[in-house]
Amino acid sequence: MKNEIKFLDTVKLGVYLIYMNHDPLGNCTTEQRNEHSADLSTKSALEICTIINTEDSRVAPAVGRILPEIAALAEDITQAFKNGGRLFYIGAGTSGRLGVLDASECPPTYGTDPGLVRGLIAGGEKALTSSVEAVEDDPEAGVSELKALNFCVHDVLVGITASGQAPYVLGALEYAGNLGATTGAISCNRNSKTFDLVKHKLCADVGPEVVTGSTRMKSGTAQKMILNMLTTTAMVLWGKVYRNYMVDMKPVNQKLVQRSLRMIRELTDCSAEKAEEVFESSGRKTKTAIVMALFSIDRKKAEALLAKAEGRITGIKGV
Repeated sequence: MKNEIKFLDTVKLGVYLIYMNHDPLGNCTTEQRNEHSADLSTKSALEICTIINTEDSRVAPAVGRILPEIAALAEDITQAFKNGGRLFYIGAGTSGRLGVLDASECPPTYGTDPGLVRGLIAGGEKALTSSVEAVEDDPEAGVSELKALNFCVHDVLVGITASGQAPYVLGALEYAGNLGATTGAISCNRNSKTFDLVKHKLCADVGPEVVTGSTRMKSGTAQKMILNMLTTTAMVLWGKVYRNYMVDMKPVNQKLVQRSLRMIRELTDCSAEKAEEVFESSGRKTKTAIVMALFSIDRKKAEALLAKAEGRITGIKGV
């Protein structure tokens, strides 16, 4: 061969081989031609939008068919958090960007440490705004990034790849699995190689894309929906939500301060003056302020109740 092919020593499957004149994606659902959009280039703008909208309507049902699998992974993520573990997403291209996006929204929404949920993307920060597609062919790159972040058996790794073939993701998943860590994979192709390497197999079979192979479309939408479910479900189970309010969010600007005050009023049925009083007395910790208002107690006692209930307002007797 003109270019010597490099193997990752620990990989048991020959999925990283790049053969001359070989098309490893040929049998992937995500690469097939969509008959409903076969004449897309002859359509008007409205017709194109209609076709896209019709195809998008197939995404939610596809995700709905794997809800038990999503829930099982969310439960393992929650347990990892309780045990001091972290959640890592890893992907390339659109899939990687979606993982980084979901991870970056957890600290402001749920008040989590920035290191609790991490998104890794092939090519690093540059790949968030520019195409760095070739990097995904290196199975050792993902492993190196996990090692640099001290990924361990207590953590969870979720691979995100529409076709399920990216060596960057596959190498990382095998490494995590060999450590004994919990692993999961989100793919839109039933032949995904990631499913050979993980505990949780999340296959959102959305069918071929409107533009053949453009997995930023239906596949990307399905992945975003699943990521929303994973972190939201885990955070709810972990006590970061009371009823359906994000009571652990960080009130870092005026809009969020007003949201916090509104939450306190609505959840405790107290006056605006009382809400502001407990909000400031709590150190601007909305969850603590809510407990203070509910039980007419000071910050120290409210924090003690929350600690005993493992941070869950619903775990406090009398709520």
